[in-house]
Amino acid sequence: MTKENYSLGIDIGGTFTDVVLYNHDDARVFSHKELTTPDDPTEGAIRGIETLLRREDVKGKQIARVIHATTLFTNALIERRGVPTGLITTCGFRDTLEMRREFKYDLYDIFIEMPRPLISRELRLEARERVRVDGSVDTPLDDESVVQAAQELIDKGVESIAIVFLHAHANSSHERHARALVEKRFPNVYVSISSEVSPQMREYERTSTTAANAYVRPIADKYLESMEERLKTLDIHCPLLMMLSNGGLTHVGEARRFPVQLLESGPAAGAIAAAYFSKRSNIKDVLAFDMGGTTAKLAIVEANQPLLAHTFEAGREKRFATGSGLPINIATVELIEIGAGGGSIAHLDPLNLLKVGPTSASSKPGPACYQRGGTKPTVTDANLLVGHLDPETFAGGTMKLNTAAAETAIRLVGEVVDISPEQTSDGVLAIVNENMAAAARVHVAERGFDANNFALLATGGGGPLHGCDVARRLGIKRVICPPGAGVASALGLLIAPARVDRSVTVARELDAVSAEHLESLFQKLERSAADVMKITLIPDAKFTYERSADLRFVGQGFELLTRLPDGPFGEDTPAKIKKSFAQAYSRVFGQVPPVQHVELINLRVAAIEQREERPLNLGSGKQVWKHVKQVRQIWIGAENARRPAPTLAREAMKENKKIAGPAIIEDASSTLIIPPGATASCDKAGNLIVDLSNQRETA
Repeated sequence: MTKENYSLGIDIGGTFTDVVLYNHDDARVFSHKELTTPDDPTEGAIRGIETLLRREDVKGKQIARVIHATTLFTNALIERRGVPTGLITTCGFRDTLEMRREFKYDLYDIFIEMPRPLISRELRLEARERVRVDGSVDTPLDDESVVQAAQELIDKGVESIAIVFLHAHANSSHERHARALVEKRFPNVYVSISSEVSPQMREYERTSTTAANAYVRPIADKYLESMEERLKTLDIHCPLLMMLSNGGLTHVGEARRFPVQLLESGPAAGAIAAAYFSKRSNIKDVLAFDMGGTTAKLAIVEANQPLLAHTFEAGREKRFATGSGLPINIATVELIEIGAGGGSIAHLDPLNLLKVGPTSASSKPGPACYQRGGTKPTVTDANLLVGHLDPETFAGGTMKLNTAAAETAIRLVGEVVDISPEQTSDGVLAIVNENMAAAARVHVAERGFDANNFALLATGGGGPLHGCDVARRLGIKRVICPPGAGVASALGLLIAPARVDRSVTVARELDAVSAEHLESLFQKLERSAADVMKITLIPDAKFTYERSADLRFVGQGFELLTRLPDGPFGEDTPAKIKKSFAQAYSRVFGQVPPVQHVELINLRVAAIEQREERPLNLGSGKQVWKHVKQVRQIWIGAENARRPAPTLAREAMKENKKIAGPAIIEDASSTLIIPPGATASCDKAGNLIVDLSNQRETA
């Protein structure tokens, strides 16, 4: 009988698909990078799995579980490639998605463009019903109006319907009955209701979130079914678990119902990996900087825990501009897209000023050096020309890069302003690094932190390439490069716990709610979360609950997420809650106002699997990887010349060994650039620690 002693992690990004294999017996981890196949993401994933299993001589039947993260659903939202979707809502609220909050994200832009609703007006219809804010019924649901609206939507080609009624978070009976009517009459249509997708106050955000779920749900259902079937062709018959945006795992059935919870699954896995690796090095606070082929993300990890938020924006019309995207109310690792990826295209604006991004070459056609049809200069082409990348060992040697093609592309920009390809490439890298540092600086400050108090943990294929320069620009003195940095998000899948988040709106003054009533509400949320956890986990698996709430002072418009004491609640609980809120408020805003009355808006529960921390022994497996490296000539912008840089394989960096920059350390998934004046060493956990204390200006 074949022993099931492996876990498989699959992270599908915009440019690369990362596959990792974990051996439960000896904790060894093996990885492989495969170019993403945008037309059918499962194709690249399955090809990568086949390659890795064949290389390590592992059979599909030896896989005990598969954990998966993908950008497919996020891209469907951003690129508006979802299915035709309809909305049935309360009479008078047809245009909620169009009206938004009448907020201009750029007050002085007379040509401002707001994000288009996912559902056009002709597909937004009304039903006769009305629920009051306290949950009482003002107008009973008219069944016929629901059926008529659904029939009209079906006749217009709609495949998925969002049902959002006024104040459904306070009383969901109308929504649940309307869904039953639609599903009975039209069994092949997908139906999402707001009281399940986002059971919270604020009509626009709840409608936007439910519309997004309905928009991608048929895609998610068919994709996940296809992935399960494709895995079976490799003799992999174990459960498929999906990474959620909150940094936890859920079973595939829950993911099919609520795919909106998966929108930031890949970056969330990267933040989980960052927390894991920083903890191994006894470093509590880090900025998790993950730069891939298409985008770069940054998350704040405080006390070895990624910060969480319960709303974010997708598909922004203007990068970094809050309010320019579609609000999505889900629990998510708090992330900011802070710039570009390796495929971001460099170009000149009308004033002949060099710009980088946001357009990306992605994996198809890709950077010019990939020789897959791309001809425009990208960040990867620039890294190749300045000597940061080895054309022979890129992506573990699975791809060969063409330096001549990269130079031809870079010259398209450089010749216009009469500078050399090396100078142009150096400019591209300086601009992209400054863009990322600027966005990160604002993101960190807005949350009440000082970047100087953090280390920067660089992951992704591009993170170690750019991490030291981004850190220098932020005033950070220490950079961490973990083993397997280029596949860190896939590694995060292996160590992430199962997690379920549940919430309910209360919207009352804290002093008006008894501790007993609070306890009963939390216990109800905990039972709901436990039902999903029991399906996701093996029998007898243990999990705990974390309680939190959205709080604000009376008169304020928006609230602050605050961690609450564990239950059960007693008479002293309200005082403890006020104290926790005051501490959180002071950290973010500097001081607490004299107002003493606190409002309790939403209660939140997270059920989190309790599991032993798994060791990860990252090796190259049976992959051929050169341990002996040569000196490489790299371009130093501050000197306007090339300098020799010792180039080592990561395996050569044993504990306490130190190397001074300029230098390069390579492994199969990433390349770490150590700038002049900096030093790098390897600690007991296997992390490379770069000390920038004495680094001089390089750009």
